[in-house]
Amino acid sequence: MKKPTEHLGKKVKTKELTPDLWPALESLFGSKGACGGCWCQAWRIAEGERWHDIKGAIAKERLCQGVLSGAVHGVLAFIDEKPVGWCSFGPRDLFPRLNRARSLKCNDSSSVWAIPCFFVSRDYRGTGIATALLDRALRVMKRRNVEIAEGYPSKPDKTGRYISSFAWTGTQSLFRKAGFTVVGNPGGSKQRVRKQLRADLPAATRVDCG
Repeated sequence: MKKPTEHLGKKVKTKELTPDLWPALESLFGSKGACGGCWCQAWRIAEGERWHDIKGAIAKERLCQGVLSGAVHGVLAFIDEKPVGWCSFGPRDLFPRLNRARSLKCNDSSSVWAIPCFFVSRDYRGTGIATALLDRALRVMKRRNVEIAEGYPSKPDKTGRYISSFAWTGTQSLFRKAGFTVVGNPGGSKQRVRKQLRADLPAATRVDCG
């Protein structure tokens, strides 16, 4: 049986994003910018901007500049030095569209780091890449002394299967296995889930009051 973090017997290696890894991220996303010219900008667009005007070349330039400046946080997965997966994360307020989504709003966003996006190459989906990415992302956040990690997993269809085109925010099973609990929008298309990363916080700060 294939191990959850291996593909065809080859071990997955994860790396925290650094400016020198931009070529790897660019290669992974390809000409479509992962999907539809997104370039991991869907949650980052400011109020008043139109997605039609941003996707494509502008989105790519924004991501590139963010990576080179160190403003964009993420983790890449590699097999034999080939990039096969991506997970984006960072302070929730860097993803302003989250706060404009009624079902995903919260009142303590300054204490939260969001994990809003995953992308895994088609040939490697279902092989544990996303699990490895999330595990590394959480370790990075703990090292940065982040208080709360938050995700927005998609729900499965009526048969219990996840449709890849709708699962770019991760799956409920992925976050559940990593110890996240539901704090908002439990029956919606995207739940809001959280994991406390610091055990030293007083109990009042461990719950979401939104």
